[in-house]
Amino acid sequence: MRIGLTLDCADPTRLAAFWKLALGYEDEPPPPPYETRQEWLAQFDLSEDDQDDGAWLHDPKGVNPSLFLQQVREPKLQKIRLHLDVRVSEGVEDGRWAVVTEAVERLVAAGGRRVEVFDGHHVVMADPEGNEFCLC
Repeated sequence: MRIGLTLDCADPTRLAAFWKLALGYEDEPPPPPYETRQEWLAQFDLSEDDQDDGAWLHDPKGVNPSLFLQQVREPKLQKIRLHLDVRVSEGVEDGRWAVVTEAVERLVAAGGRRVEVFDGHHVVMADPEGNEFCLC
């Protein structure tokens, strides 16, 4: 069994760029035997509006769950009840907090924002659409 995560969003392409940077993920290839995501989508009876409404990402090492960014028309009104903990300092003993703060700066430059800092432990952040996650 494998777990995949789906995140509703307004602009999957823009958000995919952010999450690829945050997680070190890549675009997930379409399932075999399809050569492109468009070929794969063509098998479904989708309206023209739904032809390009998502971004599929995966961990190139195959360890962590996949992430599907699904376009939805409705705006995000509340905090989502599930959030990601992005552990950038896993296995780092010396300079752990420096690794976290460097990652925070990279993600802020990519359109994320700091929500709250728990100095020395973790930073609550939001992606460009306001979805919160912890960086630790």
